[in-house]
Amino acid sequence: MKPPTFDYLRPSSVAEAIEALTAYPDSKVLAGGQSLIPMMNMRLARPTALVDIGRLDDLSGIEANGSLKVGATTRQETVLAHQDVGGRWPLVTSALTHVGHPATRARGTFGGSIAHGEPASELPAVMLALDARFTLRGSSGERVVDAQDFFLGHYTTVLAEDELLVEVEIPDASGSAWGFGEVVRRHGDYALAGTAIRLDTEGDERITQARVALFGVASRPIRSAAAEERLVGTRLGDAAAAAAAGRIALSGIEVAADSFVSAAYRHDAAAAVVERALLEAASRGRGES
Repeated sequence: MKPPTFDYLRPSSVAEAIEALTAYPDSKVLAGGQSLIPMMNMRLARPTALVDIGRLDDLSGIEANGSLKVGATTRQETVLAHQDVGGRWPLVTSALTHVGHPATRARGTFGGSIAHGEPASELPAVMLALDARFTLRGSSGERVVDAQDFFLGHYTTVLAEDELLVEVEIPDASGSAWGFGEVVRRHGDYALAGTAIRLDTEGDERITQARVALFGVASRPIRSAAAEERLVGTRLGDAAAAAAAGRIALSGIEVAADSFVSAAYRHDAAAAVVERALLEAASRGRGES
C-alpha cells in the first residue's frame, strides 16, 4: 500500500523544525521512520506533512559522563555499539538487541522509538526502569519530563504538536542489578509481554529499591507497583519472592487482549518473564552462567 499524500519538509535547524510543526498542526516528525512509514502505508497514520529531522546533527550524539545523555536522532545501532553504554547501562544495550533487526536499528533512532509511544516497544519500558528524563523543546521553550509522566496511552505521549524530543538523560545505573525479558512470536516482533527491571541492593543483597516496568500488556508502558513493593526487603535471587512478584505483576492493571493473544495469556506471560528476569538478574550479579 501507499501512504496518503503529504508535504515533505526538511528543516536545517531545530528552530526551523519547530516552526514547521507549528505551521502544520497535523504533521508528524520523521526521524528513522521505521515505525511511522509502515503505519502511513497501512493508512493508520495520515499526517498532512512530514518534518524530517533525521539529519540534524545537533540532535545526535552520546555523552556518558556521570549520567548518560543520548541525542534523540542517534541511531539505535550507534547506542548499541557504544562501549560506555554497554558497560554502565547494560539494560539499554540488552533491550536494543531485541528491537527489530540490524537493518531497522541502522535507521531507527533512539528518541524516535520513545516518542512514538508504542506500548509493546522495548525502549519506553527501559526508560521507566532507569528513571530517565526527556528534554522537550517547542515554540514555548524547553521543558524536562520524567519518563514516568511521559507515556499517556496508545501512541500518545505528553509531546505537544509543536514539540520535539531532543535528548534523553539516564542516571548512572552502575551497581544496580538488572533484568530483561519478553515473549514474542518471532524475534524482532513487538512483545506480547515483556519486562525491564532494575534493582538496588545493600551489601547483603537485600533489595532496597525495585523498578519493574512492563510492556506489551497494556495501552502504555507501565510500572508494576505491586511487584516492586513485594520485592523490597527480599534478597536478590529469592526464588519465592521472584515467583510472587511475577504472579502479582499485573495486579490492578487493565490488561489488553487483541487478535494475537488473550488477556489471560498476557497475565501468564508477564508472570513468567518477570520471574525469569529477576532470577537472571541475581545470577548475573553473582557471575553465574
